[in-house]
Amino acid sequence: MQNFANAALSPDTVEAMTAALRAALATLPEPVHSAHVNILAESILRTAKSGERDIVILQRIALMELQLTGRA
Repeated sequence: MQNFANAALSPDTVEAMTAALRAALATLPEPVHSAHVNILAESILRTAKSGERDIVILQRIALMELQLTGRA
């Protein structure tokens, strides 16, 4: 996972990120590979760090990035 050590996020943001990750994972077929989880989590962290807080948007961007990597 990329280095996000300097990311300072509020509890509300962490809650939104968690909800977005859970929602994104729920759309994937079983078994979900750890590489997919990492791609989704990194995308959500990066997008939230840039200021996005909408759960649906965080989820959509993460799923689009997963598709673009060719691992979906």
